[in-house]
Amino acid sequence: MQKTENLEPGKYYHIYNRGINGENLFKENRNHEYFLMLYTKHIDPIAETLAWCLLKNHFHLLVRIKTFEEILESQKEFEIKKVIPAYQSFGNLFNAYTKAINKGYNRHGSLFERPFKRKLINNQSYLRSVIKYIHYNPVNHGFCEHPIEYPWSSYLTCISEKQTKLKREKVISLFENLENLKSSHNKKENFSSLEEFLNL
Repeated sequence: MQKTENLEPGKYYHIYNRGINGENLFKENRNHEYFLMLYTKHIDPIAETLAWCLLKNHFHLLVRIKTFEEILESQKEFEIKKVIPAYQSFGNLFNAYTKAINKGYNRHGSLFERPFKRKLINNQSYLRSVIKYIHYNPVNHGFCEHPIEYPWSSYLTCISEKQTKLKREKVISLFENLENLKSSHNKKENFSSLEEFLNL
């Protein structure tokens, strides 16, 4: 059995998964919206998000797991201080979403492959590559010609000025500035070696 990475505090991870037996995870727009609402509830308290993309039958996330101190600091004073392990928070997200889809579409059983996939990202150039790979996923799957045309990814948030919890400044700084981020995303790239590494 494939060994799964632990999610260690303070480290960056590419987290991705797909529907069991290739099943669609997102059947209509309200599914994407509901998943993102659950994501805010379960993942924002334990991780910072740098990039994300939701496709029909799979998703990609790029997160930095917060340290215990950061998690406790962000909890409100009147809350009982507790830290849920990061992998459990992701499990809670996927379980809550599965329950809603099962109820809404009269299905039962697992929706996601298990365990969810995760890869440690340990240098900045890898971090940049994964951001671009995530934003280019809809292009690679033929949904659009450029990441700017796809509504269910973080690319539009990266290039806008609207308020966001996405770590936009961090993402822009990895590409030095906004113009470089945009021009980098204007160049198509072959991601086959990265996909081989991810076992996709």
